[in-house]
Amino acid sequence: MIYDVAVVGSGFSAIALTINLLRQLGPERSIAIIGDDPGFGRGTAYRSEFYLHRLNVPAARMSAFPDEPDDFLNWLKEKGRKPVGDYFAARGDYGLYLRDRLASLLRRRDDRVAVDFIKAKATACMMPGEADVEFHLDNDTVLRARHVALCLGVGNAEMPIASDLVPEKMQRRIVQNPWRLGWLSSVKPDDDICILGSGLTMVDQVLSLRSHGHRGKIHVISRRGLVPHPHSTIKPEPVEPRLPATSREISEILAGFRAQVREGADWRGLMDGLRHRTQHLWQELNDAQRSRFMRHALAWWNIHRHRLAPPVWSRFKPLIDAGTVTVHAGFIREIRESDGRIGIRFRKRGTSEMHEIAVDWIVNCTGMERAGIAHSPLLQQMLETSVIGMDRLGLGVSVDARSRICCPDGTVRQRLYAVGALTAGQFWEITAVPDIRNQAKKVAEEIAGELAGGAEVGRRQSA
Repeated sequence: MIYDVAVVGSGFSAIALTINLLRQLGPERSIAIIGDDPGFGRGTAYRSEFYLHRLNVPAARMSAFPDEPDDFLNWLKEKGRKPVGDYFAARGDYGLYLRDRLASLLRRRDDRVAVDFIKAKATACMMPGEADVEFHLDNDTVLRARHVALCLGVGNAEMPIASDLVPEKMQRRIVQNPWRLGWLSSVKPDDDICILGSGLTMVDQVLSLRSHGHRGKIHVISRRGLVPHPHSTIKPEPVEPRLPATSREISEILAGFRAQVREGADWRGLMDGLRHRTQHLWQELNDAQRSRFMRHALAWWNIHRHRLAPPVWSRFKPLIDAGTVTVHAGFIREIRESDGRIGIRFRKRGTSEMHEIAVDWIVNCTGMERAGIAHSPLLQQMLETSVIGMDRLGLGVSVDARSRICCPDGTVRQRLYAVGALTAGQFWEITAVPDIRNQAKKVAEEIAGELAGGAEVGRRQSA
């Protein structure tokens, strides 16, 4: 069986690319979508049904289609929502929107590309020849395709202390994946919680805990102790950043931004004005400059760039003010048993002083791992066999400016693409919907153009 295109993955990147391929390809073409997630396209981010789990980008910028910017807003209105101003929709609603838009394209049976959903995991990738790519699936079948797009996303980051250093009897009180919300039912109202990581996921889990009746103390530990800033209730106008004319040194770029803010520019407006230039600015940096940014500025970039929806902030901030949530900047040194509870020893940032707290649960909200290699046997196998290469800073899979995968020796795989967070090494700003949808559209156009120049037509799996 040979398909024209294989899309490997089940999250937003996969659905964004699939939607664009459905709009680009004719009925003589075929697509295989390989993934074992029953909620195709919703992934972890958009599966939540908790109303306080909100998008951190206004609904007006969340259309799945770059050329139809109001599409998500129109869907919300059709469903009886009232998206006034900078409305931050529930993540669950966005997942339903994606499902509806895909379903509407699939209902066009007479004149659309043929689509097969293969409910399986790809475990290995081979390239037996120049014409096609071969995937071995965990259902003991083999699938071939002429063009491939890896849309695998990333996995949860590991805790900041090796698991084998944690007493075995404490392991059951550590939540490694907080998005599996079943753990909340095991938490007693007065249990004390320690959340590792202080980003957006931490805020989501705090609000989930409180909505389930939790009343206990919540400690948050991260290396810098920084919490995301909120969006303004009144959206500022974007401010065009003044970049140094002859330098791309991180210190000089930041000095220029600070000068603009001192002169009266709204920092949120400045971040929004930088938005359309971020990818190009990243590509202008050399490896040393990128490394300095990641070491010294990344934490501050995250809290200013990835902001909280105002309704979320209005519920979270009082918990900080009341001392219900305490944020610590420090480095974990030991996790041990402490009178039947979990004892956590950490060094306070900037000092040699050691602190210890005792809690009933630890929740890992340290974010997403870079490149997603560790959680994916497929990507590990492709790396070991040199089908893919890693970018030099370890941020993702190596791709060129057209999202085509590069081998370890730098040569380009003409028919292999990556979409989404895996391409952070090339594009940096490639985790939010506005960026991924643009990338997905470009990749779909590339594939459609290549297929239009080819003579053969792929064959679907026979029944």
